[in-house]
This record gives sequence, structure tokens and C-alpha cells, in this order.
Amino acid sequence: MGRWLTSSLQRKLSIVITASMIVPLLALGLFAFLISSRITEQKTKLSGMDTLKQVEANLRYMLQDAETLSIFLIGERDIQQYLSSDEDDVQERVDILGRMTNLAASKKYIANIAIYPERFDAALSTATWYESSNVTYPPAPRGDDVKAWTGVYPVQNYAGIQNVITLVRPIRSIHDYRPIGWLAISLDEKAISKGWAALGLGMGEGRLELIGPTGEILSSMDKSRLGQSLEKIEPEVHTLIQQEGSGTATYDSGDEKRTLLYYPELLTDWTLTGTVPYDQYKSENGYILILTAVAVTLSAAISAGLVWFTVRRVTKPLRVLTKHLSRMDPDRPLPLFLSESDDEIGKLGESYNLLGAHIERLKEEVIRGEVRKKEADLRALQAQINPHFLYNTLSSIHWIALMSEEKRIAEMVEGLSDFLRISLNQGRDYCPVGQEIAHIRHYVRVQSIRFPDKFAVHYIVDPALEQRMMLKLLLQPLVENAMIHGIQPKAGTGTITIMIRQEQERMNVLVLDDGVGMELDRLEHVRSNLVSLDEEEHHDSSGYGLRNVNERLLLHYGAEAQLEVDSRVGGGTRISFSIPILEESP
Repeated sequence: MGRWLTSSLQRKLSIVITASMIVPLLALGLFAFLISSRITEQKTKLSGMDTLKQVEANLRYMLQDAETLSIFLIGERDIQQYLSSDEDDVQERVDILGRMTNLAASKKYIANIAIYPERFDAALSTATWYESSNVTYPPAPRGDDVKAWTGVYPVQNYAGIQNVITLVRPIRSIHDYRPIGWLAISLDEKAISKGWAALGLGMGEGRLELIGPTGEILSSMDKSRLGQSLEKIEPEVHTLIQQEGSGTATYDSGDEKRTLLYYPELLTDWTLTGTVPYDQYKSENGYILILTAVAVTLSAAISAGLVWFTVRRVTKPLRVLTKHLSRMDPDRPLPLFLSESDDEIGKLGESYNLLGAHIERLKEEVIRGEVRKKEADLRALQAQINPHFLYNTLSSIHWIALMSEEKRIAEMVEGLSDFLRISLNQGRDYCPVGQEIAHIRHYVRVQSIRFPDKFAVHYIVDPALEQRMMLKLLLQPLVENAMIHGIQPKAGTGTITIMIRQEQERMNVLVLDDGVGMELDRLEHVRSNLVSLDEEEHHDSSGYGLRNVNERLLLHYGAEAQLEVDSRVGGGTRISFSIPILEESP
């Protein structure tokens, strides 16, 4: 056997090369399987955290709306007058109850609004709930002096059992601050968890839950778990979610092994959790393992046959190919292989050259695809505009329309309409500088109604630039950032200055405010977030808006157009950028 092997270079090379190819193929297959398995788990965690963020945003909107509604009702003149009297005024109670019923009916997630007078026994409630041994009304003790959210508890009405979570806060006289009653706003647990199953956490196998600060399960896709203590039924999960911030973890073992995702709701110290069974990874990894084994087996069989058939003629050309491959640079095209024959070796050389050209085309297509994807993401963000701005503006219009008849409503609606029209811009990405300034004026017009006498905006724009084209929706996030984080925390009236001027062949844009400014460490954090690739670092709306603008500038105008941020405590904030002057949109 040894003589037969050593007597033929073809056989020796064939066996040695075949063996040397099979081992790396097996290692590569194992490595690919391990990497694919890890990517599958990471993908599930990332998509799960995105799901939790989406649920938290919807929940935060409901909680903020309930807080706003409670403040409005506590300060309402007729309610104050009714609760301050010594006796129950039936007519006044009916009027107040009618308005409360309209407010509750306008928001599907509010199950009940109730007021409990301190001086007399005449509770006002928008819902008819039968007596229950599980809860005492109002849910908070009479001695409590602050607002509080209760845990989840069942109530019974004409439709059956309903689980609710209630915000309870004292009502005090606006004249002498003495207690005159209690206000309770109950949220429907079913409305809170509505749509969770459709989000498809863990390919539909996961479970979403809302956990209170004491570990009580406030809302869940599994209604049998409502009201139970997480510390008793799953103490390991309760310990994990006590850590600050959001994160992921793995708990239990064997068939009960699960992935835990948790995300805090900062307004109430509640925590959103998601659990995904580890069996989901096993099924996906089993499919990957089969594909990897088939690919490795086929590759090994094909390689052995080709080596035995072509080893004589491949020896010399392989040196050339090896030399080319050893000099391969990922940033450069593959070197050209020159063949002098038309046989299999020549065809292999031609295939090598075609492969190099194909790789270059694929690289270009990947780059173009990434650019298109990023552009689509940015357009989706632009289409959403700013949820906080829309919610606050529409909420203001709602309360003004509900409580008073004022011409400001028409003005605000008109300003918002113009703002949206210019924002959409018929799907075009570029607009004249004058239109971008008009867009800011409409935005300022709406904000000035919401915050009267709080700020003034000055425009210093070179008239020669008004018809020049620029990327749309660049200034509004900067002005909004100046208003919210610079002017609003400042006592008295603030000033925002927008300056657009020409310097040689570039357009310099500056947004300056005289607000509270930023500490040095906060300024450095904002600057680092502008270029950071870590999505988990961007929780505040200011950093996200500035980062979005910076990404669009880099994408469309290059590195020279990136944002520059300077700030000083008590001296305001300065944000600027410079872009090329365009005659018309690209």
C-alpha cells in the first residue's frame, strides 16, 4: 500500500490534498453552524427588545394621558366648587358626571373615572361596578397624601369581570390646599395588552408581561397570571429584572431554559418583560445543522473527484493561483489570472476571473442596497415626523376644543396642517431654503400657541439663498431641540436665532439659543452619540433627533457636512453645519 501510494505523485497528491480539504471543510461547517446559531439567538434578542420598546412607547402614551387627564380634572373649576361645598348638589353632580363620561368614552383604554368627595357620601363614577370583596373604593388609603398606581384587580360590571389598574390621587382645594376628595382613573388591562400577541415575540412563542415595582404581574398575555407575585412563581426572573436599565438574560436549564428580555417604564417604575423558550432556537439550529452537513458533504465529495481528475494539470497553475490569492486584498479587485490553454485549467482561470468580477459587482450591489435601505429608514422616520410633537399638539387642540371656544384652535390647526404639508413635500427629499424656513415658521407658530411668551425666533437668511435647494427637514429637529432642552428649562423668555449665509461655494447653517446650555460631560455624550453605531445608547429624544439629522447630512453631503455642537452652562447652545450650494435637487 505504501509503495502504491509513493510510486505515483498523482495518487499521493490526490489523497493528501483531498484529506487536507475535508478537515477544513468540517471545521468551516462547524464554525458556520456555531456562528449561525449565535446570530439566530442575537437576532431574536434584538427583535424582542425592539418589540418591548414599541410596547413601552404605547404604554407610556396611555400613562401620560391618564396623568394629564387627572391634573385637568383636579384643577377644573366646577369640580373644585362641587367638592368644596358642604352638601351634594344633584344638578351640579349630574353635569360633572356627564363631562367625565364624555372624557372616558373618548379614550378606549380608560375603564372608569371616579371622584370621591371628602365631605359627603356621593361618589361620581362613569362606570357601574358591582361591589367586590377584592378591592376597597377608593383603592388608595384615605391617609395617603400622594398619587399612586394600584396593582391589577378585578371588577364586575354588566359585561362580566374586568381587570383594571387605577391611578389614585388626592384632590385639594386650590384656595387653601385642604383635602376635598379623591380622584381615581382606571385603565383597562385588556386595552393595555391589546395587540401584544400580534407582535409575534419569539416567532409567536414568546410571552409579554408588565411587572409592577413590587413584582406583581399587572398585565400579561396569559390572563391566569394576572395579580400573581413574580417573586413567588419565578423568583429568578424577579431577581434579574431588579437590575437597572434594560437587558437580556438566560435562566433555568434543560427543557425549561428560556431567554428573558426586560425594559423599564420610567414613569411608574414598572418593567416590561418578554420570555422566549429556548426550544425555538433548537428547531432553527437543527435546520441550519442539516444544511451545513449537506453542504460540507457535497463539497468534500466534489473536491475529492476534482482533485483526482485534475491534479496533474492543476499543479503548476495552482502555484499561480495561490500567489494571486496570497496577495488578495479585500479592498481591491482579485488579480487577473492569465491562462495560455483552453483546457480545464484555462477554464478554471476564466472562472476565477469571472468570480473576481462577480465579487466586485456584488460588492457594489451590497453598497447600493445598504444606501437604499438607510434612505428608506430615514424616509420612514421623516414620515412619522415626531410622535411627541404630534401627540402634544393634538392633545392641546383636544383640550382647547373641549373646554373653551377660542379662535386659537383654528390657528393651531392651520399651522399644523401647513407644517405637515411641507413636511411631506410630495415625497421629494429636497426643497428650497425658503420653503424650509416657511416650514420652521409654521412649527414655531404652533409651538408659540402651546407656550405663549416663552420664546422668540429670529431669522437671518441671505436672500440669495432662498431659492437654492437643500435637504428637507434638517432645521426642525434642531429648533425643536433648542426649544425643549434649551429654552423650556430656562426661567423667562428665550431667543432662538436661525442664520443661513453663503461662504464661497458652501451654505453655512447655524441654530443658536440662549437657553440653559449643557455641562461638559453632557456635551461630550451628545457629540459621541452623533456618530455612535450602538442603538441601545439612544433613549433620549434630543440625542436621537440630532443623530438622525447628522446621519442624513453624512449620507447626502459627506463627512464635511456633519453637525458641530457647542454649549456652555447658562450661555446657551450652538449647532451648525455646512453643505454645498445646489442649484436644483439631485
